[in-house]
Amino acid sequence: MTPTFNLTPLTLPTSPTNSGNGKIAGLVATVASVGTTPSNLTLTIAGGTLGTRTLPASSNSATVFQGVSGASALSPGMFLNVDGATQSDGSLLATRIAVEDSSAINDSCGPVMFVDNVVPALMLYGRTELGSLQTINGQSGIYFDTPNFDFSNAPFNISGQLTNLQNLPFVPSFNPSNVVAGQSVDITSANFSLVGGICTPANTITLVPQTINGTVVASQPSGSFVDYTVSLVSYDLFPTLAVQQTTLLNNPSQVEVYVDRSTQTLNPQALAVGSTLRFYGLVFNDNGTLRMDCAQVNDGVTATPQANSAVAVQRVTQTVRRDSSGLVLTTVTTTK
Repeated sequence: MTPTFNLTPLTLPTSPTNSGNGKIAGLVATVASVGTTPSNLTLTIAGGTLGTRTLPASSNSATVFQGVSGASALSPGMFLNVDGATQSDGSLLATRIAVEDSSAINDSCGPVMFVDNVVPALMLYGRTELGSLQTINGQSGIYFDTPNFDFSNAPFNISGQLTNLQNLPFVPSFNPSNVVAGQSVDITSANFSLVGGICTPANTITLVPQTINGTVVASQPSGSFVDYTVSLVSYDLFPTLAVQQTTLLNNPSQVEVYVDRSTQTLNPQALAVGSTLRFYGLVFNDNGTLRMDCAQVNDGVTATPQANSAVAVQRVTQTVRRDSSGLVLTTVTTTK
């Protein structure tokens, strides 16, 4: 692949409204240090294969704090979920700072890959992982992208990033009985290990926004929203992972996307039947139907299968420790 990058200057408004003009949404970060005044922070953010990097940030009187009383309650090591405005000097002015678990040692964020139907456990693909991570043979800080979590004692939360949940024409819920493979979540935990197939106990599990790509096949008004029925591209995680548990979703290849006046529409292509678009928001499993509260719309990408590409489904047997009574064997389907 030989990509071409075209760079153009970006004019940053004082109050950006979307990702196209400087707004940052749902940034997962760790407090690296607190300045002489609590409103000044240095954050550590994941840098993929490059490890981590730091980002200067600040808050002001307009910053919304969730899970903590304010800037003075933040301390080094805390995991944050941050919305903010990119400043001309490259720093971030936070508009929202959320703390799901002030005592967590690790934070993993990404899509759920599998939900066990025997024990309260799930597998996560950690696109973003921060903290001490796994400890193997006494060595800590080891990255592992598909950890297993025991959620028997974990509260299930919904991100406070979207503020219109109460207006939706359905009751949005996220709990142990309706979590489904393909949803994006943020999980906090204590230090964990891979020894003996033990699932790491999750401290908190929070549903976070994600992006889907698909074609609009129908639309209709629904209260103060317009409900767009979107047919997902074949490689999307919902239809790909649904082969593991075929009874959880009525139609894993379809999502009902709810758009209202607060939705940022950055799509030059019309938001209409036949258009292929990307939708960013919270995806709920509503009694077997996938429904999204949409925060932003962008032009989509038409799926063009490569001549030499293939998707293989492989079954992997994992050992999961239920309790002191013994081991429970579960069959997990993964893709590669």
